[in-house]
Amino acid sequence: MKAIEDNLHELNKLQNLQQRSHWMNLIHPLGKLLVCVLYILVVASFNKYDLQGMILMAIFPVFGFVAGELSFKEGVYRMRLILPLVLFVGIFNPFFDKEILFYIGGTAKELSAGAEATGGIPVTGGLVSMLTLMLKGFYCVLSAYILIATTSIEEICYALRKLHIPKVIVMVILLIYRYFGLMGNEADRIATAYALRAPSQKGINYKAWGPLVGQWLLRSMDRAGVVYESMVLRGFRGEFWSKTRGFKPSDMVYAIAWTVIFLAIRFGSGYFF
Repeated sequence: MKAIEDNLHELNKLQNLQQRSHWMNLIHPLGKLLVCVLYILVVASFNKYDLQGMILMAIFPVFGFVAGELSFKEGVYRMRLILPLVLFVGIFNPFFDKEILFYIGGTAKELSAGAEATGGIPVTGGLVSMLTLMLKGFYCVLSAYILIATTSIEEICYALRKLHIPKVIVMVILLIYRYFGLMGNEADRIATAYALRAPSQKGINYKAWGPLVGQWLLRSMDRAGVVYESMVLRGFRGEFWSKTRGFKPSDMVYAIAWTVIFLAIRFGSGYFF
């Protein structure tokens, strides 16, 4: 029960971030969505040995957390279920790719000749590719969090419709997000009722999981019917409507500036080092 309450509390904190009057929240959602998608595509396009370029691409997450006044600790905590899977990618590369790319330490003469440095630490291609792949996943998750923390789900769905994403997909995304809170509250009520009827038990007995999940499903179906009838009475005809301001010059500057920065790093990272 405490886990459900904690998750609901985290969802409410995230929604509060989305409703701030911060300048990053006021940027047009289409511009922020396009920048996020472009950033992920550019990050994914780097060569597996291009660790220098990946270090430079950290500029966007750093800017998002600093300028957006977001807590990096809370961002990582909210992504805790995804990050282990992301960081696991490429973890076996050092065992398969053992070719030495360079050495850390040693004399300049040895390093320039490509020979093994005296007392130097060899760095293999597997180690570099592992770090590169981990950074790719880490950056993509952080960029998605920055988008979610500064843009409401309604604005994201509005931007998706502007990109001509099918309205059925957009509505499914919107309703799934909306129902997270409702389903969580329903599960919290069921768990609380069970705890009141079995105060001496610690947690829910495994034999009761089936009936409780069944009740949860039935209540969710009833709630879904009531919500749909309310939407139809308010004029819902299968289309999503959102009140969003027009695209301003500052929004255009934001999108173009990051596009130029991403492309400059992607095609010119070798000149920075």
